[in-house]
Amino acid sequence: MQKSLHIDPASCTGCLQCELACSYENEGIFNPSTSRIKVFTFHDQGRFVPYTCTQCDEAWCLHACPVDAISVNAETGAKDVSASLCVGCKVCTIACPFGTVNYQQSTGKVIKCDLCGGDPACATACPTTAITYIDADMTGYDKMRAWAEKTDNAPQAQA
Repeated sequence: MQKSLHIDPASCTGCLQCELACSYENEGIFNPSTSRIKVFTFHDQGRFVPYTCTQCDEAWCLHACPVDAISVNAETGAKDVSASLCVGCKVCTIACPFGTVNYQQSTGKVIKCDLCGGDPACATACPTTAITYIDADMTGYDKMRAWAEKTDNAPQAQA
């Protein structure tokens, strides 16, 4: 069973625990600038939205890589970057329409979410469950249900 990150922006408080957990898990330091997940702040609305690689089926980053440094992890379904193969050309950063593949100046390589090998630190650290790691087949269900609740399905009265 493939799992994926599910993000509920309405539950995010902007505490940045996800960014800190991610940077510590992947880099061994608490530094949000090295995190693979970012929390966007919409000041005018008072909202926070965590955002990271969606591990999309199209995987433009994977197909754009000229040295095949990005591959699909058979266990998690994540699109993993092999640091030993990456040449730092940044073609994948351009190919990603969501801006979730980032160049890391200190290493000269790219980084992106790899789902922490199946135990995402961001989801574990999130105190409000704004980020959860769930069955991939269920992520679209919540969106459909929310949309259905907003839609007026009542039959129109005939005049």
